[in-house]
Amino acid sequence: MKPYRTGMIWGEGPRWHQGALWLSDTQSSQLWTDHGGTWSATKLDSPANGLWFLPDGRLVAAMMHEKRIGVWTDGQFATYADLSSVATGPLGDLVGDEQGNLYVDDVGFIPGEPPRPGRLVRVGVDGSATVAAENIDFPNGLAFIDGGRTLVVAETAAQRLTAFTVDPDGTLTDRRLYADLDRLVSPEARPDGIWPTPDGIWVATTTGHAIVLVRDNAVRETITTGTAFPIACCTDGGNRLFGTVADTGGRPLFEALAAKDVRTTVAEWELA
Repeated sequence: MKPYRTGMIWGEGPRWHQGALWLSDTQSSQLWTDHGGTWSATKLDSPANGLWFLPDGRLVAAMMHEKRIGVWTDGQFATYADLSSVATGPLGDLVGDEQGNLYVDDVGFIPGEPPRPGRLVRVGVDGSATVAAENIDFPNGLAFIDGGRTLVVAETAAQRLTAFTVDPDGTLTDRRLYADLDRLVSPEARPDGIWPTPDGIWVATTTGHAIVLVRDNAVRETITTGTAFPIACCTDGGNRLFGTVADTGGRPLFEALAAKDVRTTVAEWELA
């Protein structure tokens, strides 16, 4: 594990774009990037969560508590799509297809309230928002595979990856198990961010203390992170894997998060 960048409390949604890394710090409401040559953060009025780049190169984000998708404009996230008519809880990860349609987690979990199932929301290129899938157990990382014909979502609370067929109109059908992480990795594995490759899907398992490559309900490769908690991951499109890895100083994860006593490092691995 080679340190790449540091400074975050909780780094989510890492994305590599045109030679630079971008990610959200959901706990300090900051957007981090080395796009300008120096690793630096921009303070946000409200935290962004999942990030994605549209086909035209614009950066969009799931605004965690605002029920909207933002687009990066003049140093802030202006509104790209209003999700208030469909979203019920915090927004999580974000992914887009080659045409510019977006899918975002409606997590369904609000601290202090009874847990409820989450959903996936589809945002069309025209900004329209519709519910694409219901009854997802804490939806988290999202990834397209099979040339965009399949969408995979990490169900954190259920400890699994679930796949959907993407119909031509964007509807998600044929729900099925992609990987049972409880059985494949450990009973402690809870998937957060995921990233697709031709060889499978990289999964950051947080309390499983590993980033694993899975395919067809089997583990193909395992990268252990010791006592640190891997949050999310992405590649540079080549042989470099980046993962945001959280250190709690030995404190239980949720206790440390509540106190914001967490330090996240972006780690880098060279893949074979």
